[in-house]
Amino acid sequence: MAFISILFVRAIMCPVGAIVDCWSESFLVPLIKETMPRDRFISIMQHLRFDDSDMRAERVKTDKFAAISDIWTRFNENCAKSFTPGEHMTIDEQLFPTKVRCPFTQYIATKPDKFGIKFWMATDLDTKYVCSASPYLGKDPSRQKGERLVENVVMKLMEPFLDDGRNVTTDNFFTSLSLSHRLLQRKTTLLGTVNKVRRELPQLAKDTAKREVFSTSVLRSGSVSLTIYAPKKNKTVCVLSSMHQDVTIGDGRKRKPNTITDYNHMKCGVDVLDQMARMYSVRSATRR
Repeated sequence: MAFISILFVRAIMCPVGAIVDCWSESFLVPLIKETMPRDRFISIMQHLRFDDSDMRAERVKTDKFAAISDIWTRFNENCAKSFTPGEHMTIDEQLFPTKVRCPFTQYIATKPDKFGIKFWMATDLDTKYVCSASPYLGKDPSRQKGERLVENVVMKLMEPFLDDGRNVTTDNFFTSLSLSHRLLQRKTTLLGTVNKVRRELPQLAKDTAKREVFSTSVLRSGSVSLTIYAPKKNKTVCVLSSMHQDVTIGDGRKRKPNTITDYNHMKCGVDVLDQMARMYSVRSATRR
């Protein structure tokens, strides 16, 4: 615990430069020096591992995350036990930047760091607390045939928090009508943008030409509504919601519907968490 604590203290008090600088006379951090000698810290950093390396080759055959899967499972369990999230949660992806050679390193051109390990994350909207997280390791053999990857991800991340009347906000990668129905069966609502290429959307949602700027159309299927909003010429935004009983139009110049304003407010959970993790990173150079 002392080793882990030093990583976090260093991230807050002296995030720039090599970690050994925390023991130097120029950048001395008394709390770190009093907790552990520098050489002891370096020794732990050089030899730390989270699994039995002798058995790793066998376990990797069925678990690509074998080198750290045990402690990762405990981390997820403790996250769920230690905090009760509020009414609103957010699910999105986070790219942990690394160029380490492993079969599940991803290249995402839209991310600042491009290369890394992709994690699916569920966070509490108010605190940005990590409620559950899962690495993307490629094809999941446990996923049922015919089940969409994104639906499988959302249901797994939300499993400890279902049946309590919460809402989960997602972007257009995850959002679908079938997912909203599955969540409703577990007393959970969904709010998210929808990709206009989805087959389930009506043609009205895909037509952008000749639509009046700042106009809104609302379609409904049972307990789920689809809001089609035109923020500018030849552009529309589609938001699917099972959270809103009624869709109301704002009084401002842009006449935004409440589904759009609520989505803009609730989508930021993972993004803010990612910004905080970058600002107070505990990463440190190591050959492990």
